[in-house]
Amino acid sequence: MLPTSHLAVLLNEIDESFRPCSIRVFFDGTLGAGGHAERILSTHAEIQLYVGVDQDPDALTIAKSRLQHWGSKMAFVHGNFSDLDVILDKLGVDKVDGALVDLGVSSMQLDRPERGFSFSQLGPLDMRMDPTNDLTASEVVNTWSEAELGRIFREYGEEKRWRSAAHALVEARKAKPLESTQDLVNVLRPVLHQPKRPGINPLTLIFQALRICVNRELDVLESFMPRAIDRLSEKGRLAVISFHSLEDRIVKNAMRFAASDKWETTGLGGIFRDKDPIVSLLTRKPLCPSADEARDNPRSRSAKLRVIEKI
Repeated sequence: MLPTSHLAVLLNEIDESFRPCSIRVFFDGTLGAGGHAERILSTHAEIQLYVGVDQDPDALTIAKSRLQHWGSKMAFVHGNFSDLDVILDKLGVDKVDGALVDLGVSSMQLDRPERGFSFSQLGPLDMRMDPTNDLTASEVVNTWSEAELGRIFREYGEEKRWRSAAHALVEARKAKPLESTQDLVNVLRPVLHQPKRPGINPLTLIFQALRICVNRELDVLESFMPRAIDRLSEKGRLAVISFHSLEDRIVKNAMRFAASDKWETTGLGGIFRDKDPIVSLLTRKPLCPSADEARDNPRSRSAKLRVIEKI
């Protein structure tokens, strides 16, 4: 029995973002359990093709069942949203009228111990969103150098005690390989002291860093943003939901650059090179969950939604 507890984040805000649009083709790069897709398909009867992509084959199984009413309109794809061009080309699609990605790990993945995403549940050191990928968290923590581990804890986890965490892992694995999430917790808890005041558990940041590394999440997002903007039709919209500052910074910078009338500032004295903006920003500041949503779905609290429209 596959879990179906995942709640679509910012569902009403996504609905409102695309409601004014006339959509023929929609690209959903993180289909998940199909919550956003169900709302968009229900609202836009004019949709002819809904491309639903997900790395997780279990998520696709759930979504296929949930969206069977729209089966004739659906194209389900097991893959990564960064392969947007390849996916659309295979389907014979040039431009899309709407695109959505909901970044980060889903409740379906967090709640399954065998996936190894959560430090609060015993599981293997896996953390792959796509179980067909080669790299696992086990390989990272057991074979990567102390310098490499420190870098990902610093850059992807923004954990202040990254040096201590990396050193502790390298020392611990000399005795025996680290095989489970509990092994990781046992090694790191003594060096990553939980603050007495409420705040993010530092173990959360370490697990986040490993997950981002294993799934190349930031590289994938950097690659996706300009491609997605390029494949939007006139008046087409792109919506991105992010869950931490590293993701949001990439999304914000890509959207602002596409909306800017300047390439860059270069040369002596700072010479501005003009360009034509290709999108308009529909969200100057990101949309965040309401108090009610944050209460009902605590995992939504850090979500930020940014939306642009192709000029």
